[in-house]
Amino acid sequence: MSENRGSTILEVTLAFLLGGIVGAAAGVLFAPAAGKETREKLKDTAEKVRDSMIDTYDTVLDKSREGIDKMKDFVEEKKERVRATYKGSETKE
Repeated sequence: MSENRGSTILEVTLAFLLGGIVGAAAGVLFAPAAGKETREKLKDTAEKVRDSMIDTYDTVLDKSREGIDKMKDFVEEKKERVRATYKGSETKE
């Protein structure tokens, strides 16, 4: 039986951004406007999406770094506890 897990924040965010891109592009392309106007709207939309994706990437990167730092601290703490336990058991023998 396969394991059913929920979507990650990254998956949800990327899906949301992709949906926004497709929706915005469709709205711009099907809206009645002159060619120059449509190109300007597409350019503006693309810039907004780019900026949004950069912000999302930066956020995910920051969160990843925080998680890695926490994991390093956790591992270091456990290593110290093991060392202390080992040194304590040496003196008892």
